[in-house]
Amino acid sequence: MTRAQQVGVLIGLAIVAALTVLRANDPQLLRFAREITFDEYQRLAPRPFENLPVRVVDIDEASLREFGQWPWPRDRLAALVNRLSEMGAAVIAFDILFAEPDRLSPRTVVRDVMGIDPALLERLPDNDEIFAGATAGKPVVLGFGLSNEGTYRPPVKAGFAFTGESPFDAPPRLTAATPLRPELEANATGIGHISLNPGSPTAVVRAIPLLLSDGEQLYPNLALEALRVAQGASTYLVAGATDVPDTITRIKIGDFAVPVTAAGELWLYVSEDRAERYVSAARVLAASGGSQDVRRALNGSIVFVGTSAAGLLDIRTTALGHNVPGVSLHAQAVEQILSGRFLSRPDWADGLEILLIAVAGSLLVMLTTFVSPGVALACGLLITGLALAASWTAFLYAGLLFDPLAPILSGSVTHFAATAYRFLVMDRERRVVRRAFGQYLSPSLLYRIEHTQNALRLGGDDRELTIMFVDVRNFTEISERLAPRELVGFLNTLLDALSRHVIANEGTLDKFIGDSIMAFWNAPVDVTDHAGKAVRSALAMRETLSRLNDSDAFGFGSKGKVGIGIGIHTGLACVGNMGAETHFNYSAVGDAVNVAARIEAACKEISFDILVSESTAKSLTDFALLEAGALGLKGKSTRTGLFAVVGDGQLAASPEFAELQHVHGELVDALRLRSPACRDLAAAAKFKAGSLCSGLSDFYRRITRRVDHFSSEPLVKSTRSAK
Repeated sequence: MTRAQQVGVLIGLAIVAALTVLRANDPQLLRFAREITFDEYQRLAPRPFENLPVRVVDIDEASLREFGQWPWPRDRLAALVNRLSEMGAAVIAFDILFAEPDRLSPRTVVRDVMGIDPALLERLPDNDEIFAGATAGKPVVLGFGLSNEGTYRPPVKAGFAFTGESPFDAPPRLTAATPLRPELEANATGIGHISLNPGSPTAVVRAIPLLLSDGEQLYPNLALEALRVAQGASTYLVAGATDVPDTITRIKIGDFAVPVTAAGELWLYVSEDRAERYVSAARVLAASGGSQDVRRALNGSIVFVGTSAAGLLDIRTTALGHNVPGVSLHAQAVEQILSGRFLSRPDWADGLEILLIAVAGSLLVMLTTFVSPGVALACGLLITGLALAASWTAFLYAGLLFDPLAPILSGSVTHFAATAYRFLVMDRERRVVRRAFGQYLSPSLLYRIEHTQNALRLGGDDRELTIMFVDVRNFTEISERLAPRELVGFLNTLLDALSRHVIANEGTLDKFIGDSIMAFWNAPVDVTDHAGKAVRSALAMRETLSRLNDSDAFGFGSKGKVGIGIGIHTGLACVGNMGAETHFNYSAVGDAVNVAARIEAACKEISFDILVSESTAKSLTDFALLEAGALGLKGKSTRTGLFAVVGDGQLAASPEFAELQHVHGELVDALRLRSPACRDLAAAAKFKAGSLCSGLSDFYRRITRRVDHFSSEPLVKSTRSAK
C-alpha cells in the first residue's frame, strides 16, 4: 500500500464516520427527505379504496348555497343530528368546535339587540339547548382543539388500561383545550381532539396523534372516540414498551388493535379522495328526508360531520399530494383501522440504516482506493438497487417503512470524495497526459492513450477511413475587407459552428488549416456507417451555415453570404501519431486524403457545396444523390466519379426527388452523347429542382453554360454504375 493510498483510506473512513454520526443525529433535512420518500411510496401504491361503513357528511358549497353561510345556527345542526339518527348512523362525530355560544340563537340575538325582561328572555329558544337536547341519548362525539390560553381540560368519556411502562409522557402535550359548551359537553357520548398534526413544521399530514397527554390523563382523538362509541366499548388498552418508559407500541379499542409510533401516532396510509366517501349535508337535510341511496350509505356507518367549503379553511395536504378536507383524514384513519392496513417503522430501522451507511461507505472507500472508481461505482449502484428494492418490498408487502435515501446519499458522497482524491492525487500521471493533449485530440483518442500501453509511440495503422475536407469559398476576398481581429472572430464563429457536427457524428477533427477543416471517421476507434455519418455531418454544416447567414451572424449585411465546399472520400489511409518523439499529431496520410482534398476543390468547378466520391456513394443507401461528373487524378488512368449530395433519406424518398432524378439521368446520358436535347433537359432539371436544394440552381446553370460551349471533353463521364 502506497502512502497516497494510506492517506486516501484514512480520509475516506473519516468521511464515512462523519456521515454515520450525522445520520445518528437525524437532522431535520434528513427527516424531511425520508418523509418525501415514504410519500412517493404511497403515491406509487396508495391504500385501495374500500366501501367501508365510514362516511363524511360534508358541509360543502352546495350546502352553503342551500342553507346559508357558515356558521349555521345550531338548531340546524340539531336537525342534522336527528336526521342522521333516523337514517341509522352508528356514530355521529363532529369535526367542528363548539367553544362559543351560538350567536344566531334567538335568545342571544334579542339580548344583544335590545333590553328585555329577563323572564321573557328565558322563554325564547336557545339553539345550544336545542342542539344539546338533540345529542342526548344519541351516539354523538364532539371535538375539541388545542389552545395556548386557559386551563380547560375536556372530560374523558372512556377509561384507560395500561400494560408495560408509563406512557403519559409519550404523546404530544396538551396544555389547554378549547372549551365545549357545558350542555353539549354533558350530553356527548364521546369527546376527542381534532388536531391532525400539532407542532409539525410541514403542511403535509403524514401521521396523526391518536392520544394527547397532560402528564396525568390521556385524551383520545376524534377518530379513536368514534370507533370506540361505534363498538360500545368503554375502555382503551394502551400497551407501552417493556422496560422503556414513555413509549407506546399499540392501542386496542374494542376488537381492533392499532400499531402506533412511540408517541402514539398513526401513520396514515391514505387512499384516493373518492366521491363515494362523501354525502352532502344538503342531501341529508333535504325536505324529502334524503334519498334511498343516502339512507343506504349512512345506515350503520360511522359518520363524520365536517366541511370541504374552501372559504372555511379546513383543507389539508396528504402524502399523495392531494388537498382534502381535514374531516376526511379522520374518516380515513377509521377506514385504515377497519381494513387492517397499517404502516409502521420498526424501532430498529434507524440502527439498520446507520449500520448500512458505515458498512457500505467503508466498502466503497476500499474499492475506490485499491480497485477502481468504476468497480466502486458498480458496487454502489448495486447497493442502491438493493436498498431501493428491499425498502419498496417491505413497504408493499408488510407496510414497513425503511429509508433507502440516507444510505444512498451517504454512499454517493463517500464515492465522490474517494474518487476525487484518487483523481487529484493518485492518478496524477494520467491527468498530466490529458492536460497535455486534451486540446488537440478527440475524447475517444484520449481514452485510448490513457488506457493503452505505449499508445503515444510514433507510427500508424492502415484503416479504411471516410475523409472530409471543408473550405470557405472566396476567403481571400473576405480577408481583404476585414481587419485582422475581425477575420479571427469570423473564422472562430464559423469553424466552431461547423466542427461541432463532426464531433456530434462520431468523427475525429484532424486539424484546422487556415479557413479549412480536415476530419475523418473510423479512427482511432471503429465507427459503424462512417460514410453515412460523414455525410450527415456535411448536411448539418449546410443547415448551420444557412442559419448563420440568415441571422447575419458574421455581420456582413448586404455584402454577401458565406459559402463552403465539402469534399468526402472513402478509402484506405494510414492513421496514427506522426511527427517527432516530443511533438506529434494524430493524423491520416495517403492517397485517400489527397482524393478528398481534390473533391473539395472540385466543388467550385461544379458549383455545388457537397460532393462525395463514388466509393463513398456506394455506402450511402438512404441519401438523395445526383451524378455530378468525374474527377481526373494525376497518375491514375481512370477518373473518380462524383456525386452531389442533395439531401437526406426523407428527401430521397419524396416524389419530387424521384422526378428530378429521372430527368437528371436523361440529362447525364444526353451529355455523354452530346445530344441537342441537353439544354432542354438541363432547363427541365433546374425547374424540377425547385426548392429541393438552393444549390442546384447554380449546379444546372453551370451545366447549361457547358452545353453552350461544349469543350473537347464532356463534363460527365458515365458513372451511373456507382449507385
